[in-house]
Amino acid sequence: MGAQRERDGFAGDAFAEDGARARRALVREIEAYGALRDPAWHAAFSDVPRHVFVPSYYVSGTGGYERLWSGDPDPARRSRWLRGAYRDVPLATRVRDGELVTSSSQPSLMAQMLEALDVRDGDDVLEIGAGTGYNAALLSHRLGAEHVTTVDIDEDITESARTHLAVAGYRPAVLTGDGARGCPGRAPFDRIVATCTVPSVPYAWLAQCRPDALVLTPLSTGLLLLRVADEAHAEGRFLATSAYFVALRGGNARFPRARPMGLPRHVFDDDRFQFLRTLTEETLDVREALSLWQRERRPERERFGVTVSGGRQWAWLDDPAGPYAWPLPSG
Repeated sequence: MGAQRERDGFAGDAFAEDGARARRALVREIEAYGALRDPAWHAAFSDVPRHVFVPSYYVSGTGGYERLWSGDPDPARRSRWLRGAYRDVPLATRVRDGELVTSSSQPSLMAQMLEALDVRDGDDVLEIGAGTGYNAALLSHRLGAEHVTTVDIDEDITESARTHLAVAGYRPAVLTGDGARGCPGRAPFDRIVATCTVPSVPYAWLAQCRPDALVLTPLSTGLLLLRVADEAHAEGRFLATSAYFVALRGGNARFPRARPMGLPRHVFDDDRFQFLRTLTEETLDVREALSLWQRERRPERERFGVTVSGGRQWAWLDDPAGPYAWPLPSG
């Protein structure tokens, strides 16, 4: 189906040929990063045209954000837009009052997340955060659009994602709603993947999962992969990679920005310390977090996990029942 769309030029897409070349280069870059080992995901990233999903985006500069778009009358700027659409970087797609509202995630990170989902043929997947629709297109390519649901609280975002998906030839369910509540009308799901940071795991997600489902969500500055036992119980660890996403609308995810007095610059700038500090900021002050970080020899993300059980959830280091555990806000 992807090859046919490319021959058809994506409904007259003037950038299809140049986009296909740029897409092949992007796939090679993602492969070099160590992702796309699964042939099915390799095919999805090879076939789905990212530029269709980012007809305009913003790049930051000294004077603020600059908009690049496919309809620019300047050929050089149009070429710059197309090249940028296939760089392995996140792209800011909506900015309001100088604040980033939504973006298209870094493709290599998307590939890591999709492979971590470990989907199987016939799985039903719920995506929280529709974004541009690009991730839903990749899922639709792999599983079939009838198995994919994507939800976003912003009607403008879902309308735009639905349009992009249709242009690329995919028609999953694109719904407007509060992602923290999941999508009960399309449940149950075998996989849930969020593309926005949450302060804790929404219990509604677990209630809409089949037993043994997987939930992958950004939390703190990492990616948490949970195995669901039932609607009240789930447990899992963080992936090794760092991840910075826009917060779930209405959520209270925070990333510390100001360096506390007395904290060395090299510690503040350490990505692993920032992860620990954000994960534990409700229960540990900076000095306590630093002491733990040093005592445990700068622990990697994959040593941390989260348990959801009986209406409580907590983060932990190494062992859910061990000495290092911190409550998370109620989901």
